Amino acid sequence: MDAPLALYRRYRPETFAEVIGQEHVTEPLRAALGNNRVNHAYLFSGPRGCGKTTSARILARALNCERAPISDPCGECESCRDLARGGPGSIDVIEIDAASHGGVDDARDLREKAFFAPVKSRYKVYIIDEAHMVTTQGFNALLKLVEEPPPHLRFIFATTEPEKVIPTIRSRTHHYPFRLIPPRLLSTYLSELCEREGVSIEPAALPLVVRAGAGSARDTLSVLDQLLGGAGAEGVTSALASGLLGYTPDTLLDEVVDAFAAGDGGAVFGVVDKVIETGQDPRRFTEDLLRRLRDLVIVAAVPDAPATGLLDVAADQAERLVAQAARFGRTELSRAADLVAAGLTEMRGATAPRLLLELICARVLLPGADHTADGVMARLDRIERRAAVLGTPGGAPVPPPVAAPAVATEQATPSLETGAERTPRPPG
Repeated sequence: MDAPLALYRRYRPETFAEVIGQEHVTEPLRAALGNNRVNHAYLFSGPRGCGKTTSARILARALNCERAPISDPCGECESCRDLARGGPGSIDVIEIDAASHGGVDDARDLREKAFFAPVKSRYKVYIIDEAHMVTTQGFNALLKLVEEPPPHLRFIFATTEPEKVIPTIRSRTHHYPFRLIPPRLLSTYLSELCEREGVSIEPAALPLVVRAGAGSARDTLSVLDQLLGGAGAEGVTSALASGLLGYTPDTLLDEVVDAFAAGDGGAVFGVVDKVIETGQDPRRFTEDLLRRLRDLVIVAAVPDAPATGLLDVAADQAERLVAQAARFGRTELSRAADLVAAGLTEMRGATAPRLLLELICARVLLPGADHTADGVMARLDRIERRAAVLGTPGGAPVPPPVAAPAVATEQATPSLETGAERTPRPPG
């Protein structure tokens, strides 16, 4: 039995309506297709895995659909079936990888073949992927063809670095910039895919998968595919995701944050020892700690951040964040985040990351050694929290201020006569 296709290939969109997070691109393209106002050349740019090549294929399908002009390919005609997901492809839609075919000889060969009419479609479409890899001489060889193509020819350039496409080519294309996909939208999409695959996934694992994908749909689906392949009967758990992706478990972050809030140095350095003994990367732990402190800073400023969706966290973790932020002062949280961020920068290229991690923890634990304004405010925060915990007994009257003892006017201010008697008279 053949292994199934990779997840990002099985669920590759076939219409613009299925492309997520790129409505600013897909809606104008659908309008141009529906109104039969398609340009002869397009430039799709943006980060990797955000839908550039997929959208180029959808655009080619819509151009050659038998029902054209149409906003979305019908999926029923011969051209649409040939260019569908898993289809054999079309001889009139040519995909070129410019990384290996970007020289001037390749451009001349393309220019010679481009003038031949399409075999059985309405347009001959060239999709040039990684267009920034085309040499300057190659672009110059294509310039006249891109500027004044025959009526049957369409170009779609896809690139992650549009600034490397020479200006004379860029000026002759319609440029559509793609963006990274928002985390919340990706989380919803992943949940739907897991339902289709029949595999359960813990809510706490979704942010880890989205974080590993870094806004790229293809990278995120590759990570999810790996987790689905290694999931057991219980599905994709948070422990599986954090262990396989190398992230710090939430329990360890909770432990170190609670120790910082209590000023318990033994517990803090005990967590550092666990990080090293379990083989985790100190840099990754420091980065995860900084993310947790960032979440706590937001929760301290906006207590309902988890409920309103400002923070994408599970319900049980949201309760822990609110409780942890309550045990810190805002200034102390901000100071701790600044120290960890500065330490993370120092860790780049460091030969002893454990030593730097321990020094970061020592600085966070000792606001008394910090003579800056943040250190003073952190100490005041601690004093205020202790006063709030100790407090005065309920109902006990506050004693009135002690009055200063009355001083006789005569003792405080000598009279004029006394002063006159004490003043020596000049000799007569």
